[in-house]
Amino acid sequence: MDREPVPATARYVLLPLANLLTGYTVKAMQRKIERGDWQEGKVWRRAPDGRILIDLLGYERWVERT
Repeated sequence: MDREPVPATARYVLLPLANLLTGYTVKAMQRKIERGDWQEGKVWRRAPDGRILIDLLGYERWVERT
């Protein structure tokens, strides 16, 4: 029986998809970025086209920090 390949997950996602994956609204994520709660290069990056991408590994590290 042939199986369909499972698509790889993306490490960096745009804010609308990050909203679905994390439960944080786009506005809440933008505020965290503006206030500096989420540091550039750790939790988010700016894509070459200028859009903000959330680093899901960085987000997980942020969630798990104590």
